[in-house]
Amino acid sequence: QVQLVESGGGLVQAGGSLRVSCAASGRTFRNYAMGWFRQAPGKEREFVAAITWSGGSTYYSDSVKGRFTISRDNAKNTVYLQMNSLKPEDTAVYYCAARAGIATMRKYEYDYWGQGTQVTVSS
Repeated sequence: QVQLVESGGGLVQAGGSLRVSCAASGRTFRNYAMGWFRQAPGKEREFVAAITWSGGSTYYSDSVKGRFTISRDNAKNTVYLQMNSLKPEDTAVYYCAARAGIATMRKYEYDYWGQGTQVTVSS
């Protein structure tokens, strides 16, 4: 079992920044690829970013590339998503996910999910 707990969500004005975190427990964190997904009302959950177990490679959706940065600290069993230049369309519930394998952008390939944290960007 792997437990994931997100934190750091909140309300921010357009153009601002926010960092969300995901703390993992229950398994060896270093051996898991991690991903961030988001879901807005009425929409499907979509890929945002992913990082390999070593942290050597990162991947981003086109909508956030250049604005968001994913990173991980295996010593702290934590993955981060730094969000800059936020836009109202970034408003969503953000979820972190883990899988015992390579990084992927497909949500159904992830094994464990956090409860989500709300990020709201106002105009």
